[in-house]
Amino acid sequence: MSFLDHMKQRRTIYAIGKNVPLAQDKIEEIIKEAVRNSPSAFNSQTSRVVTLYGDSHTKFWNIVRETLRKMVPENAFEKTDAKINSFSAGYGTVLFFEDQDVVKSLQEQFSLYADHFPAWSEHSSAIAQFAVWTALAEQHIGASLQHYHPVIDEEVAETFDIPENWRLRAQLVFGSIEALAGEKTFMDDKERFKKFD
Repeated sequence: MSFLDHMKQRRTIYAIGKNVPLAQDKIEEIIKEAVRNSPSAFNSQTSRVVTLYGDSHTKFWNIVRETLRKMVPENAFEKTDAKINSFSAGYGTVLFFEDQDVVKSLQEQFSLYADHFPAWSEHSSAIAQFAVWTALAEQHIGASLQHYHPVIDEEVAETFDIPENWRLRAQLVFGSIEALAGEKTFMDDKERFKKFD
C-alpha cells in the first residue's frame, strides 16, 4: 500500500473493542516510532505521550465521565455516558501533550520567532497525532481523536503524575474495529484548491 492508501485507511472509528491484533509491546513501539519520526519546528520534539492500557485506560475515561457529570444537565447525561462507555470499551488511550518548557526555551533562544513557537508546537502535536493514528490504522486498529481538555487536565495530571509543564492537547482512544466507519464525503475541489502556472 502507498502512503496515500494508508491515509485513506485512517478513519474515525467509534465502535471499538479490546480484541486488538497486536501485543501491547508492539503497539507501544509503533506509537513511539510514529512520534519519534514526526517532524517538529527546529527539531524541537515538543510532543510528549502517555499511553494508557487496562485499569489506567478505564480510570482515565471515568475521570472524563465524572468531570462531565458535573457539567452536563442530568436529563441530558445519558447520551454523554453512552459515548464515554464506547471509549472505555476500547483497548487503550494515547494522551498527547506538548512540553511548554521547550516552547518557552525556544522563544527565549529565537526571539525573532517567539510569537510563532506556540502555534508551531500545535502543528507538531497534530502531526504526531496523525502519524500515530495512521500507524495504528495500518495495523487494523481503529481509533478516534477526542478533546476533553482542559476540563480534565488537573485530575489527569494528578492521577497519572504528569509534569506541570506538559499541556494536554488530545486523546486518541483505540481498539479493535467492531464496526466500520461510514462513507466519507468530500467538499468540491473547486472550493478547496487553487492552482497557478
